[in-house]
Amino acid sequence: MKCPFCGHEQDKVVDSRSSKEGRAVRRRRECLKCEGRFTTYEYIENFPLTVAKNDKRREPYDRQKLLQGILSACKKRPISMKKIESIVDKIENEIDKLSRSEIQSYEIGKLVMDALYQLDDVAYVRFASVYRKFKHKDEFISEVKDLESKTAKST
Repeated sequence: MKCPFCGHEQDKVVDSRSSKEGRAVRRRRECLKCEGRFTTYEYIENFPLTVAKNDKRREPYDRQKLLQGILSACKKRPISMKKIESIVDKIENEIDKLSRSEIQSYEIGKLVMDALYQLDDVAYVRFASVYRKFKHKDEFISEVKDLESKTAKST
């Protein structure tokens, strides 16, 4: 494993434990050169999952891409990285339950929308603006009004 601090390729594992609801192994490592400590995760490789995009392209599922999309929506919001990782884990669990080798990108987007709706109004609207391809401010206003009316009904 390459050290993220100095690039040295030799390290030792300091701690190892089960993580992400048993779906991963978390390893705490220490670089043998600079003694910097860093964390890695080891995941079970189930089956290759393909994401079918709206434009008919297909690409391999990428956890980092999902994580980055959620991070963008949550930027400058009071949401911990732990909570965001938890959302990604839950979405991956839902995808795994489908036991399919291909998933539509809009299905992943819907799972993200559902999670963000429960988590943070601003992050939800930000993600919705990309997911639903808002082109005008009226679409933002409409989404916020819908969100307000749903919130008012649930209280």
